[in-house]
Amino acid sequence: MNNSTSATGNAKNRKKLKGHRLLCSPSRVLHLRQIPSDATEAEVLSLVLPFGKVTNILMLKRKRQAFLEMAAEEAAVNVINYYAPAAPLLRNQPVFIQYSNHRELKTDNLPNQTRAQAMLQALNAMQSGSWAVTSASDAGGGLCPGLGCVLRIIVGNVFYPVTLEMLHQIFSTFGSVLKIITFTKNSQFQALVQYDDPRSAYYAKMTLHGRNIYTACCTLHIDFSKFTSLTIKYNNEKSRDFTRLDLPSGDGQIYMDQPIAVAYGTQNSIFPSYTGAAGFTPAMGFAQGAGHLIPPVPGALGSLALTTPVAPGQMTYPGVVANSVLLVSNLNPEAITPHGLFILFGMYGDVHRVKIMFRKKENALIQMADANQAQLAISHLDGQRLYGRVLHATFSKHHTVQLLREGQDDQGLTKDYSNSPLHRFKIPGSKNFQNIFPPSDTLHLSNIPSFITVDDMKNLFASTGCTVKAFKFFQNNCKMALIQLGSVEEAVHALIELHNHDLGQNHHLRVSFSKFTI
Repeated sequence: MNNSTSATGNAKNRKKLKGHRLLCSPSRVLHLRQIPSDATEAEVLSLVLPFGKVTNILMLKRKRQAFLEMAAEEAAVNVINYYAPAAPLLRNQPVFIQYSNHRELKTDNLPNQTRAQAMLQALNAMQSGSWAVTSASDAGGGLCPGLGCVLRIIVGNVFYPVTLEMLHQIFSTFGSVLKIITFTKNSQFQALVQYDDPRSAYYAKMTLHGRNIYTACCTLHIDFSKFTSLTIKYNNEKSRDFTRLDLPSGDGQIYMDQPIAVAYGTQNSIFPSYTGAAGFTPAMGFAQGAGHLIPPVPGALGSLALTTPVAPGQMTYPGVVANSVLLVSNLNPEAITPHGLFILFGMYGDVHRVKIMFRKKENALIQMADANQAQLAISHLDGQRLYGRVLHATFSKHHTVQLLREGQDDQGLTKDYSNSPLHRFKIPGSKNFQNIFPPSDTLHLSNIPSFITVDDMKNLFASTGCTVKAFKFFQNNCKMALIQLGSVEEAVHALIELHNHDLGQNHHLRVSFSKFTI
């Protein structure tokens, strides 16, 4: 019994030491395990391409394993260090990477390696700057077809806002980004990103496709666009030409060339809904302890300016500290009230305090529940027309809105809404988190009592000075309806005036922006 126990213990120790040696003894050769059976050679190679050149590859598809030989040991070390906190994902499945006990790969005359070697040769040709390669496509690799400088990105599972600046930081890691256009289609946030060369676009696609900007949300679905170049008329929060800083800002709305507008005006989403691998933190995610979205790999990738939140809901952006307090300017002092700002900004988060400046009533401070909600409000309301003016929203240098001291009077310009029953997002997991949409001319109405008619609702909204263009009750639920008004600005005004309006018998109307039109 003792001999058996001793033998078992020695075996365990040998296995433990072997694993320790594999983890701690660097080698140019990397061993990849649990590769999805349908993963391609290009996808496997994409996991390590940003870190350096790959000089050899051995694919063992039946065993769901692969060996990759890097040109330099330093590159292999960077791969291991980067993926140590969280396993990378291929087709939403975690892949485990460790050092191999082989110092180099010998693949001469091995069967079933033609495709993998052809793909590697094509990638090496790309790294050397030559794009006149056909071996990968001849071998069935599918690398060359559709290759271009423009990527189409669809962001799925958008829980936190994604901005043009954020996309620029992420995609600039792989090369020089020339132009970006962002837009919303079929209630999905989408973007077109143009690089100065197709190699950068390829690396970005292969590395970022399927990754999350934040942990478990904001998933990037990336494909090559059919467009070879983008033409941008305005530099604003929706579109940007980084080669033309002289372009005007326009009115804050997106402007696309006619071919792009036509193509994307009739095209449905090409990606299904994202379902992440349970229990694994995506490599792109803001995981605690991970310093950057993309690794600072010497000679391959620079570190992104986006950093890990120091606390839940706290993010830092280049040149500005994100916090929960917004500075809103260019307001109409004749029409704006703290209640109006509370209702409007409350569409994108729970507003705790509002302060309209006593001496300069065109400006106001709005304190949201957290920085993420503040960013959400900025992304949807900055540039929106309100009472005849285009409001501007940005982060404030203040981190809290001070209430009045006892005896002070500012004529009701400072209000505390911390305990308001009208907060939309106080219940974790509420459906309200899934129904956040930009301002539109169509409003979603709910909590309508059965005795209210179509004419009653039309007259109610007309009483606010709005033009009612269409009204429709939901077919299967007469407590809800859609109403289309004369403009987005009219809809914003009506939402402020009528959200929580008493319709009688203790039925208070709920109003929000709709993703649908009538």
